[in-house]
Amino acid sequence: MHVGLGEAVTGPERPATGWLHYASGAGRWVIVATVLGSGMAALDATVVGIALPTIGRQLHAGVAALQWVVTGYALTLTGLLLLGGALGDGYGRRRVFMAGTVWFALASLGCSLAPNAPTLIVARALQGVGAALLTPGSLSILQASFVPDDRSRAIGAWSGLGGLATAVGPFLGGWLISALSWRLIFLINLPLALGVVAISARYLPESSDPTASRRLDAPGAALVTLGLIGVVYGLIQGPELGWGSPLTLTALLGGAGLLLAFALVEARGAHPMLAPAMFRSTQFSAANAVTFVVYGGLGGALFLLPIQLQQVAGYSPLAAGAALLPVTFLMLVLSSRSGALAARIGPRLQMSVGPLVVAAGLALSARIGASAGYVTDVLPAVAVLGLGLAITVAPLTSTVLAAVPAEHSGIASAVNNDVARAAGLVAVAVLPVATGITGDSYLHPEAFSSGFHLAVLLAAGACALGGLLAGVTIRGPAGGRPGREERGLHCALEAPPLRGDDRPPGR
Repeated sequence: MHVGLGEAVTGPERPATGWLHYASGAGRWVIVATVLGSGMAALDATVVGIALPTIGRQLHAGVAALQWVVTGYALTLTGLLLLGGALGDGYGRRRVFMAGTVWFALASLGCSLAPNAPTLIVARALQGVGAALLTPGSLSILQASFVPDDRSRAIGAWSGLGGLATAVGPFLGGWLISALSWRLIFLINLPLALGVVAISARYLPESSDPTASRRLDAPGAALVTLGLIGVVYGLIQGPELGWGSPLTLTALLGGAGLLLAFALVEARGAHPMLAPAMFRSTQFSAANAVTFVVYGGLGGALFLLPIQLQQVAGYSPLAAGAALLPVTFLMLVLSSRSGALAARIGPRLQMSVGPLVVAAGLALSARIGASAGYVTDVLPAVAVLGLGLAITVAPLTSTVLAAVPAEHSGIASAVNNDVARAAGLVAVAVLPVATGITGDSYLHPEAFSSGFHLAVLLAAGACALGGLLAGVTIRGPAGGRPGREERGLHCALEAPPLRGDDRPPGR
């Protein structure tokens, strides 16, 4: 693998080995850039969730339109995320990361100017395109840039510092919505994007996979995106159009057929963006299965929770945003330590226990109702939820990336992000329908609250299932501790296997 440190890192911070160290100044700037880039997408998701009730009232939108505000973004992100990872591997991860950042910022500007719900949905879909370019790069840049011993720590810091975006996002977004306008929640992405581009141009090392094909898998990207659109359209519009209507059936069956065609194209294509060989790794497949189950439950519940707080419990957008701060505070404080612990003992224990703790937090949120007190009802739920996520996220991410050779880190992180996004996408489409939250029910507190309580219990069950699945499928290191021999089997960059005489300094 080519790592062009000399093109982006100059002066005394340039490491002699060609790999960055966590404690170096250049290493810290790389973490800052990747955190800000991926944090824009995370911030946007959390802020939009807080803004949904206000957007619905001001744009006269029903539950289906609000679902599309969320899923329009998720559809293009999910459909094109693998392509974004492949582009980074083939054309340079820094280059694609910066291009995605600029695209995301311009689409955010379009969202802020949207005069109606359909226009906002289109602008959100364009935002998803930018996110598909920048999101896989943030993780693969870390994996390709840091020395092997520092990668888990860097990924843990990325997970924790990324919590700053989701911590500040709901609070700042809630204040902007209450004091000024929901439109400003999209404009806050512009200064963030400017900072990402400036830091990236100065400090980010360029890396790519020299074996990656530069031929784009356009058929695969089109099939998966259109297939997801068909399935999600049928699920969201089914209650309004009727499940037996020709349009609903055409969307569901046509979407499912396109997704099947995508799988066939990827299995037989000469240059697939999703290499089927990656799934021959049991660890990789198992980690992605856990991701789908856990993030599905989490995505569906977090779509509904801000609406419950505002429409049922009577919170203002600012108070609803502040109510969720413990989740991201706990992730900020504990994720780096969680990543370091997983590097020492292996990921199995944390990936098994963490989703169970997440499930407990979601189950506790079923106590949130019209008379809910923050200290007695909301805080216990969000605190337990945050603890569970801090236990789970860093080990899960590290497991996915460690299961494949580092030259495929871009596509591996894209696959894992895609699985998480697809799970949330399906959950947002299915969970409201399954629990009777349709039409303008979010304007009727009693009806919405009844559906919410059932929805979070279903989501908790999904997360608990994810923990059990991890306990059965995720391998722990021999003897409970990653030995020197096991960790030295493969070099994270394109090089011969590491031996005792050619390890990076400090081993």
